[in-house]
Amino acid sequence: MSTTATQDLDAIAAAAAAAAEPFAATNPRERAAAIVAVAAALEGAADELVAIAERETGLSEARLRGELTRSCVQLRLFADTVVDGGYLDVRIDEADPGFVLGPRPDVRRYLIPLGPVLNFAASNFPFAFSVAGGDSAAALAAGCPVIVKGHSGHPELSARTAQIVAAALADAGMPHGVFQLVTGQQEGVAMLKDPRVKAGSFTGSIPAGRMLADIAAERPAPIPFFGELGSVNPVFVTRAALEERGDAIATGLVTSVAGSAGQLCTKPGFVFVPAGHGLDPAIADAAAAVPEHRMLNQRIAAGFADRRAAILAAPGVRVVAAGSVRLDQDGHGWVTPSIVAVSLADLIAGRAELLDECFGPLSILVEYDEDADLAAIVPTLFEGNLTATVHAGDSEDAPALRALVRVLTGHAGRVLFGGWPTGVAVTPAMQHGGPWPATTNDSSTSVGTAAIGRFLRPVAYQGAAEHLLPAPLRSANPWNVPQRFAPAGESASWGSASR
Repeated sequence: MSTTATQDLDAIAAAAAAAAEPFAATNPRERAAAIVAVAAALEGAADELVAIAERETGLSEARLRGELTRSCVQLRLFADTVVDGGYLDVRIDEADPGFVLGPRPDVRRYLIPLGPVLNFAASNFPFAFSVAGGDSAAALAAGCPVIVKGHSGHPELSARTAQIVAAALADAGMPHGVFQLVTGQQEGVAMLKDPRVKAGSFTGSIPAGRMLADIAAERPAPIPFFGELGSVNPVFVTRAALEERGDAIATGLVTSVAGSAGQLCTKPGFVFVPAGHGLDPAIADAAAAVPEHRMLNQRIAAGFADRRAAILAAPGVRVVAAGSVRLDQDGHGWVTPSIVAVSLADLIAGRAELLDECFGPLSILVEYDEDADLAAIVPTLFEGNLTATVHAGDSEDAPALRALVRVLTGHAGRVLFGGWPTGVAVTPAMQHGGPWPATTNDSSTSVGTAAIGRFLRPVAYQGAAEHLLPAPLRSANPWNVPQRFAPAGESASWGSASR
């Protein structure tokens, strides 16, 4: 992948900075129409883009077409979010000479775009978390120019996608510089350090994400950095759930682990099951039916092969489905799913060898005794995760189960019941984030309409004349956005709602 020249980096940053103010000022319907135009352009180029992605990533055509559809759906979802205007969080306090603490001035607050955003594209989602993925969609919806650092795992796709997105935005009348691409690892770091960049987003490994987050924090003027890093996504299965639907749990596990060769941030890495669960035959049969799948690139394949070998060699590990790794003449890895089992005691004893994330189609069954206090054990084993899952009986409501759910709520960004964490729905309520090391910022999400909030900051106007106010704060409300009013005189009744 060729890298962006130093002089071009400066020009890109300058163009993004110049576009920031006019783009932020665009009428909501115009900005939304531009975002919808991007989705339509990507759909129009689907055959071309999917063919490139299939060649560069080894992912299946069906997976890639579904992912491209997801990207277009989230673009349209954000377009509607922009038109709705609720994300601006407009608050208007009317001037109140009788305010209980003394005369109150007219104060009006809302959220404004941060400015140019640098998005580091991910390798494992060449559409949904790459050039035109969720981070780019959220930043554009917020009114921020976007600079994407393309991923070396799919360079041709990155360049072509950026061309399509930039052309669609330009044709829709958006300012020059509102969407651009840079390439090269050091070039991405240099752009993150540029004072004209006001926020960063990233999906990838813990070491790379931590390095970039530290760079963002150590700038002379630190900037927000939203990194999605590592997650092992533990799953907990009760005896009652096994008795009700053990075979479905076995096949569901294999499907979740094997999907896209396990190269998903939400893949279930550890599945806690009661000792004597009896799932081995069903798991082995389901895994044996999964065809070989190519991994994204040679580096990921080599890393998976090493990590899998270390897990298989760890004390106490029992192979349920061996799976396979085959490296071709180019170093690409072709894999089938591996499922192993270990007792809870051996997991605790071998935590140094077993607890780290294995990026690929491998999962560890952790066999626990019925009297094990899972709620107490979880914090000793795991840091933060994107997800945690509970498979319980349909009517199960034991104190230990409630305690486990409470612990998982503090441990993960999304708690699932009866399902599997792979397949993140693009919906307004979705939370895709979690405590460190799942993300660098556990108060945000990278999926769902709340993701727009990462690229906004609040500002208040006090005592401003109507004609000097931005459109969302004017009493005439020309953008027709939701406005929350605090009328004069209401302070005298504060506290009455609790009576």
